Amino acid sequence: MAKNIDSAKRVINGTYGEVWLDGEKICECTAGQGKVSKNKTTVNLCGRFMEDTKATSGAGTGSLTIYKVDSGFIQREQGLQDGVDRRYTIIQKLADPDSFGAERVAYYNVSFDDLTLNDWKAATVGSVTVPYTFSRYELLDAIQAE
Repeated sequence: MAKNIDSAKRVINGTYGEVWLDGEKICECTAGQGKVSKNKTTVNLCGRFMEDTKATSGAGTGSLTIYKVDSGFIQREQGLQDGVDRRYTIIQKLADPDSFGAERVAYYNVSFDDLTLNDWKAATVGSVTVPYTFSRYELLDAIQAE
């Protein structure tokens, strides 16, 4: 965590985010998120009124928001209705030129939770949010505040 911020310009601007799906840049992506939720078990300790918890496992979830430009995701998931659960690697990068550097995170064994075949509304730019789960992640590049 930052020990010093010399200027507001150091705060990351999401405009400079980028996403790759199995090595292919997803240019129409407008937002990305990945997070790990801890599954915890309650542990009551003798002599303590307040209960505590122990992390017993974790669950990786995320989402991509993309402009509807082509049928790319439908084509990638073409085998879904035949029972094929295709897995992917996603790399998300955030590199604001005013920041202290760039951050890249890889998500492995990605499985998309659903497949939006179409979702549109008159006079509205088309976009789709694609939720996913993953079973492993790796911090490839870290931002180091100076």
